[in-house]
Amino acid sequence: MQSHTEIWVVADLRSERLFGYTLNLLAKARELAQAVSGRAAVVVLEPPPPAPAEPAGLPPNEAVARSLAHGADLVYRLADPLLAAPRADCFALALASAVRRRAPRLVLCALTDFGRELAARTARLHDAGLIADCADLRWQAGGIVASCPSWGGEITAEITYADPDRTGFATVQPHIRTSVAAAGTPGVEERLVIGDLTPPTGLALLSREPEPAGRRRLEDAETVVVGGGGLGSADGFHLLRELAVALGAEVGATRPPVAQHWVDEDRLIGQTGKTVHPRLLVSVGTSGAIQYTAGIAESETIVAVNRDAEAPIFALADIGVVADARTFLPLLTAKVKQTVMRGLADLIWDEHEKDGAESFGARIRKIREARDWTPAALAEATGQTPEFVAQVEREEVAPPVAFLLRLAAALGVDPSTFLSREEKTHLRDQRAQAYIKRTQNYSYQNLTPEAAHDHLKAFLITIDPKQAHKPVAYKHEGEEFIFVMAGELELTLGSKAHHLHPGESIHFNSDTPHKLKSLSSVETRCLVVLYTI
Repeated sequence: MQSHTEIWVVADLRSERLFGYTLNLLAKARELAQAVSGRAAVVVLEPPPPAPAEPAGLPPNEAVARSLAHGADLVYRLADPLLAAPRADCFALALASAVRRRAPRLVLCALTDFGRELAARTARLHDAGLIADCADLRWQAGGIVASCPSWGGEITAEITYADPDRTGFATVQPHIRTSVAAAGTPGVEERLVIGDLTPPTGLALLSREPEPAGRRRLEDAETVVVGGGGLGSADGFHLLRELAVALGAEVGATRPPVAQHWVDEDRLIGQTGKTVHPRLLVSVGTSGAIQYTAGIAESETIVAVNRDAEAPIFALADIGVVADARTFLPLLTAKVKQTVMRGLADLIWDEHEKDGAESFGARIRKIREARDWTPAALAEATGQTPEFVAQVEREEVAPPVAFLLRLAAALGVDPSTFLSREEKTHLRDQRAQAYIKRTQNYSYQNLTPEAAHDHLKAFLITIDPKQAHKPVAYKHEGEEFIFVMAGELELTLGSKAHHLHPGESIHFNSDTPHKLKSLSSVETRCLVVLYTI
């Protein structure tokens, strides 16, 4: 039976996102079918009932109903035990059988890894033509003409089928159109008998699992950084990843980095990849080919970095930077980190958060998630407990300044680059006073009074015989050096005691809880040098 005015769309029921691509292609199929008074059909491949639905996937009955609601004139249901799992080799056998029976004019598969393989296998079984990576399709002189990016996206090639009277196959950019619900009389559902399929040999499905529900999606990101061939190498692309982490952004790419395997193909942006609409998009080392810019045109603000001042990307960008990406990226990343830490410092030092500002806990959570850190990993990096980190993110506790400084160290940011002079002075005074006031059983002499606001301070400490001072009330950043001049000193670092005699010294990180004790029957005198951030 000939149905040469039918345009078929193969449904992908593996997830809600992938079925969304099916509905997008259906919108294009309807456009093509209506132009020649034809019909748009969706093909649903499924195991016979009562087989369970695909894990985390769409039930076939729901797929049928939604296809009809979005304007499908026909929904063909193909059932066979071989279709219980999404295997392109098995699906191709069923689809090829249906194509032989109905001879549609065109069969469309979404441009995904699975769609590519399914279309290629089915076209081969049917000895038919396949046009890959279609950015658009139209009728011309009674035949289908596809627009496809070519030569690395530098040009658009127009391709048609050698024999317009045979069924043609095409893999289509999944955002070629936006799905819309259709009014009017709904289409009909029909079950196609495809006969018993012979299981293919040579391949075995070992395992499969659904996409994690909590996985962040490139298409939904508020901030996206995109790298192009101008980054030069995988190492250059790594610099882009570091910027993405600092911004809390998702990583995207143009075709060259994908082709060079610097990044996974699911990160491709453009006519043959994903379409993004972030609030901020940073495009680095991209020339600005139309195949790419079609995927970023809806971005609110575009920042472009390219060493070629004549690069087409600058015509689309809101902000342009003419610079070598590998030189500029480390500088930009460092500045972003400083700005992030400055924002956190503002929230700590200000008694009240600014109206509308993102909270401290929300920012900490964003920083942690951008680096794929668990609460335990952040706790280890900041010298806290996972429970404390959770409380900070829930706004249940206000973190000490030491938390911010340790976070800065974990991010590789020098606190002096984001703390104001007044804040640094306050911290140093606070730490010096904490050191000076640790006990009433000793006296001190400040040997560097002129260095009240400097990093390095020296004290002459005298401890009463057989007396000790209390441990530091909190761990403080910096280093200490102690030189025993007279008497005998016991220094406890954490839980370990050190005995020092005259002429002996010790150097340690002052973020370790510590206390001093005189072991001699006479006063113990020490030179103590304190270095603070």
